[in-house]
Amino acid sequence: MATAGRPRGFDREAAVDSAMLLFWERGYDRASLDELRRAMGAGKGISSASFYAAFESKDALYREALSRYMTLHGGMVGILRDQGLPPRERLERALRASIAVQGDSAHPLGCMLTLSAPFSSGPGNRAQEGAHAVAAAGRAYTREVLRDCLQAGVDAGDLAPGADLPGLLALYDGFLLGVSIQVRDGVPMAAIEAAVTCAMAAWDACRTGG
Repeated sequence: MATAGRPRGFDREAAVDSAMLLFWERGYDRASLDELRRAMGAGKGISSASFYAAFESKDALYREALSRYMTLHGGMVGILRDQGLPPRERLERALRASIAVQGDSAHPLGCMLTLSAPFSSGPGNRAQEGAHAVAAAGRAYTREVLRDCLQAGVDAGDLAPGADLPGLLALYDGFLLGVSIQVRDGVPMAAIEAAVTCAMAAWDACRTGG
C-alpha cells in the first residue's frame, strides 16, 4: 500500500517550537540532528525519513525555527515600528521589552538571533554559512528598525539635526546584543533594567536644545 498520503505522526508546529528552543539554547552548530529529532518527537524521536520529508534539511528547519522565534518573541521590533508612540518612548519600551524576554527563565535566556548563529565558522559548510547568514540578516533588520526610530526622533524635532545617529545606533544595538551575554552570565536583572535609564540618557544628551 502506498504511504505517501500517511500523516507524519507528529505535530509540526510543536516540533518547530521544540527545535526553536534547542537552537536557542545550544546554537545552530552545537544542536545535532539526533538531538533535534529527539526533541521534536517529544522525547520519542522522529525518524530521519520523517524529518527530511517535513523539513528537508537542518538549515531549512533553522530558518523556520528562527521565523517562529520572531513571531513569538520578536515583539520589540513591533514596538520600534509603532508610529502611534513618540520615537523616544518607542525606543525605551523596546529596550525594556527585549530585556524582559531575554531574562525570562520560562525559555532559554538571551536572544536567539544573537546567540544561535553569531558568526560564520568559515567556508566549507554551506548549511552553516546559510544559517549564519539568516541570523545576520535578522540582526541587520533589527539595526534598520532601530535606525528608523532614531531618524524619526530627528524628523519629530526631538533629536537635534546634527545628532550622531550612527553612534547612537551602535550604542543601542550593542546594548541589546550585550544583554544576551549578561543574562546568561547571571548579571542581576535589576542592574540590566537600570542600564536602560543610562542608555536613554544618551538620547537626552542629543535632544534639540540639549
